[in-house]
Amino acid sequence: MSDSVYKVIELVGTSTESWEKAAAAAVATARKSLRDLRIAEIGKLDMQLEDGQVSRYRARVKVSFRYQD
Repeated sequence: MSDSVYKVIELVGTSTESWEKAAAAAVATARKSLRDLRIAEIGKLDMQLEDGQVSRYRARVKVSFRYQD
């Protein structure tokens, strides 16, 4: 196996339903423009509030992809 170089970017996915769907939304969007995604790491979870109620779940996701030769 040859040596590889990876780039890591941070995305924030959102969902009105759950943190899991928020993280999946971030990865799905990254997949549209990046190739060879390797690892997705959840860095932080939080919630957006409106009038004291949860209005949106947010997941900060670090996604890595391999540079192509």
